[in-house]
Amino acid sequence: MPSTQPIGVFDSGYGGLTVLKSLVEKLPAYDFIYLGDNARAPYGNRSFETVYQYTRECVQWFFSKGCPLVILACNTSSAKALRTIQQQDLVESGTKNRVLGVIRPTTEMAGLLSKTGHVGILATSGTVYSGSYVLEIKKFFPDVRVFQQACPLWVPLIENNEHQGPGADYFIKKYADGLLSQSPEIDTVLLACTHYPLLMDRLSLYFPASIQLVAQGDIVAQSLVTYLKNHPEIESRCSKRGQLSFYTTDDCADFDLHGGYFYGAVVKSERVFL
Repeated sequence: MPSTQPIGVFDSGYGGLTVLKSLVEKLPAYDFIYLGDNARAPYGNRSFETVYQYTRECVQWFFSKGCPLVILACNTSSAKALRTIQQQDLVESGTKNRVLGVIRPTTEMAGLLSKTGHVGILATSGTVYSGSYVLEIKKFFPDVRVFQQACPLWVPLIENNEHQGPGADYFIKKYADGLLSQSPEIDTVLLACTHYPLLMDRLSLYFPASIQLVAQGDIVAQSLVTYLKNHPEIESRCSKRGQLSFYTTDDCADFDLHGGYFYGAVVKSERVFL
């Protein structure tokens, strides 16, 4: 058994770093490793089968690094691959390792946050078309109405550092208006993409102050605290040295440059080939 058994945090690119930041803040004693599959990003417009295959390969890589637990800090992977990995791959392999996503903990909070029972979802096209948020929210809160808006241009704007420029306002407002036009009673909007917290300041310009904009990082972090408390068989296997490592499947210099912006601190990565 490896002496270091970190918690793995995965995303197709940089967005999961916003979740990792919250995880490290909430659980500073634990070891974490992050992998961004930047060489094959974005996942949002890829088929279910392709996303599943890519995600599965990355999960196996985490397991090879000794991770007893992997968090899919990627809404597309959580929507298109998580269930198959949990119900098929983990069962068939007989592993005691576990894989969690970001959709369930987020949807468990949705109905509690909304007073009107009208919840909006801002997400990538892949996440919207998967219907995962609608299905999961209905499981916990059958009476809550869910309204979705795909925002296909937000991730490219963010990753090219154009989201603070005046040209981005058109697309930010366009998708915000598209969601708000679906129901005047929306009072809670979930940012169902880990890139979107970087748009929070801009989004606040186009949503009334009465609408709460909810990012996923803190929700997922608190959910992990609860999970580890309820699953001592996993918690006891997680190493606690406060170590943090970053990996990417693409150019390290580019990852470090963009990654530092998402993580809010200096990032130094290593390249891996899957």
